[in-house]
Amino acid sequence: MTDQNTSPNCEKRPCHCPVWIGWLFLLIVAGGVFGLGLLVASVMEHRAEALKRSALFEIAPKEMDAEQWGRNYPRQYDSWHATQEMSFTSKYGGNTRRDYLEETPANAILFAGYGFSKEYLQARGHWYTLEDVTHTKRVNEKTPASCWYCKSPDVPRLIGEWGVEKFASHTFDELKGQITHAISCYDCHEENTMKLRVLRPAIIEGFAKQGKSINSFTHQEMRSIACAQCHSTYYFENDTNIVTFPWAKGLSVENIEQYYKEDGFSDWTHPISKTRMIKVRHPDYELFSTGVHAFQGLSCADCHMPYRTEGAEKFSDHHLQSPLANISRSCAVCHRWSEEEVRERVTSIQDKVREGRNRAEFAIAHAHFDIAAAAEAGATDEELAEARDLLRYAQMHWDFIAAANAMGFHSPQEAQRILATALDKASQVRLMCSRILARHGYTDEVVYPDFSTKEKAQELSRQFTAGTPPSLLKKQEPGDK
Repeated sequence: MTDQNTSPNCEKRPCHCPVWIGWLFLLIVAGGVFGLGLLVASVMEHRAEALKRSALFEIAPKEMDAEQWGRNYPRQYDSWHATQEMSFTSKYGGNTRRDYLEETPANAILFAGYGFSKEYLQARGHWYTLEDVTHTKRVNEKTPASCWYCKSPDVPRLIGEWGVEKFASHTFDELKGQITHAISCYDCHEENTMKLRVLRPAIIEGFAKQGKSINSFTHQEMRSIACAQCHSTYYFENDTNIVTFPWAKGLSVENIEQYYKEDGFSDWTHPISKTRMIKVRHPDYELFSTGVHAFQGLSCADCHMPYRTEGAEKFSDHHLQSPLANISRSCAVCHRWSEEEVRERVTSIQDKVREGRNRAEFAIAHAHFDIAAAAEAGATDEELAEARDLLRYAQMHWDFIAAANAMGFHSPQEAQRILATALDKASQVRLMCSRILARHGYTDEVVYPDFSTKEKAQELSRQFTAGTPPSLLKKQEPGDK
């Protein structure tokens, strides 16, 4: 007789699971633990960053001396101190005294009659801001005090004490004894809290004209705007010499062009073409704002002041310099390529921008001579008015890229677009001039003078400025029609 409890249908059998399921379960658990660890570490790191560091020493209001700030922040101070180094040179930048007139003699033609045709050197580190502006050949006894504007923390201090109008009413030389500190901590930080700030009125007013308050920007945005108070284009208002940002209509080159068209401002009249010109000054913030890095939410400081870690402290490197001098802590944070590949990619982009710049500046330099040749042939100011207006903005577009740092890398596509516009405008000028020359009976080629070296270009600038230019028209022989 068979027991019901031992029936074959009720017999228990062992379960044989595949071995890999156990390993998979182990990996899932290990991954979860690892991920949780990363999360906890991230939270703790952000909490540590959020804690306010207790200052050992109180920083006095309006303290200009960076060394006094350095007592509380020695690592930041030491890295700022390193801006005196002059050891890095890339293909298109670095921190050395690169002579732009030697490299690009056409600059002496494009800026003929203006200070930049006398001397145009690459700016060095913040350590040298006072030395560089004091010894440049562009400064003379008539230079306004506004040329100090972005060179020292003493400037916002004096503006705060005197007001903008009184500061701008002085000459450059009159303030030499009162401006003694190079760009440093006070320019960008509040004393004791270290909160980022801007003190220069031009950028505050520039944003206000767009309906934006300087107090509305996030901390990440301020990591660019603190730089923008100096790394943006500007001009000195007629009669007052007050530094002004041409931002009322926006930051694009077309917005700024429209601003100048309505304002009617010009920096100088070009002695070759007699065109009223505009000098663009390092529009790094304007150009950066159109690039992919800005679109991704990065700031100037992310690349030019990358984070460093020493011991348990994480801090921004205040040795402001080209990211190419420090690829591992700047570019490589996001781009997982070798340093050599990063450098090659950047240089390749810059090479293309430089090629476009070369084409534009060649056309613009010759357009100045074309207008001069038309005037020599008898063209009136009325006949040349449209050509001069086009040339004014062709050079402004070119200078929007030429005057900016990084050879267009802050926004490569926008840089190429702007240079293409500059070339197009200059080409239209040259075509207009050929037609004007033909109307005045001259159908031969214009005799373009040689400006292939800095010395030759500067001599031409002097000749046209002095009113003793060379002839640009071929002499007609007896019997020539």
